Amino acid sequence: MSPSESASSNPIYDVKHPFSATMTDRRKLCGGGSFKNTQHMALNIRGSGLKYQCGDSVGVYPQNDPADVAMLVGALGLQLDEPVVLPKKGIAVPLKEALLTEFSLTHPSAAALEVIAEHTTDASERQKLQDWLRPERVHELKTYLNERDWIDIAQEYPGVRMNAQTFVGLLRRLVPRLYSIASGPSVYPDEVHITVGVVKFEARGRVRQGVGSAYLAERVRLDVAEVPVFIGKSAFRLPEDDATDLIMIGPGTGVAPFRGFIQERLARKASGRLWLFFGEQQRAQDYLYGEEWERYLSEGSLARLSLAFSRDQPEKIYVQHRMLEAAAELWAWMQAGAYIYVCGDSTHMAPDVEAALLTIIQTEGGHDLGSSVEHLKELKKQKRYQKDVY
Repeated sequence: MSPSESASSNPIYDVKHPFSATMTDRRKLCGGGSFKNTQHMALNIRGSGLKYQCGDSVGVYPQNDPADVAMLVGALGLQLDEPVVLPKKGIAVPLKEALLTEFSLTHPSAAALEVIAEHTTDASERQKLQDWLRPERVHELKTYLNERDWIDIAQEYPGVRMNAQTFVGLLRRLVPRLYSIASGPSVYPDEVHITVGVVKFEARGRVRQGVGSAYLAERVRLDVAEVPVFIGKSAFRLPEDDATDLIMIGPGTGVAPFRGFIQERLARKASGRLWLFFGEQQRAQDYLYGEEWERYLSEGSLARLSLAFSRDQPEKIYVQHRMLEAAAELWAWMQAGAYIYVCGDSTHMAPDVEAALLTIIQTEGGHDLGSSVEHLKELKKQKRYQKDVY
């Protein structure tokens, strides 16, 4: 999707009409010895008219890696400058542009594989593809396709030949990536900050990268208005009463919105206490925004800071363990009306944190399992227990 050119040409920016933001800052948050590459980035949105609240996300339309596009086009025997008509838009663009900005090069579909089988000139390839498409192999096929991108498919079946228009008709749309906003609007009204975990790994002899994270970390130029963005609204919201205490649980990049929460609360001179739970692998390498948290703690802006670094001792310690260690105090905060916020991994972290909360409600509040579940449901209903997990 092409970004809108300037604030004056279109004063309304949204998911269909993104604003061209300028990246003004990009720095690594992890040390050189870290297994991870997490980066802080600032996007200038001055002149866009875009407004955000704590808890919102910024949507970014990424571009695919030009090297991947060239590799794929070469493997298919096509030409980068071949014109293709974009579905729905009805306009013709070079194949290179279409593959850079419009289509996803990952997760081929089973339906696409059927078409591929019809367009291979190699009988053994056709047989192999038809074998994958047998109804009894549907679950195997799902795993097979999830582990491959279009370059893998093109290289695995070199006999496939089709025209460029037919090929782009098989591709999914390239969708925007959403990143939690890590800044407070009262402090940074013309900027959105994000915390990006850059995905990079090797599989089947080739280095793979996250589409959105690699685009932002490696290909976006600093101080150039070229990042198509919009604001994604959220139900993940601060309480209206600034006297309300906040318990914020955000390991890894899940800490991003809480940086904005804390900035906003301090700007508003809120009287409510703040308690942050943060976890990562190694304190020396992965303490994201650590200097800020320590400063807030020493100033008294943070009432409590609970840290869990899983690889700094023989036994793995995570945020849920720190919660259980502080069970009595956590329950006291909850009884005093604190709002609980959880952000980050939905697969393991969020269920483990919820299990810890249920344990605390039982052990400190005298509830049985059934009534502790009901208590947590009531907190959700009151918006006192909010999750932003992915």
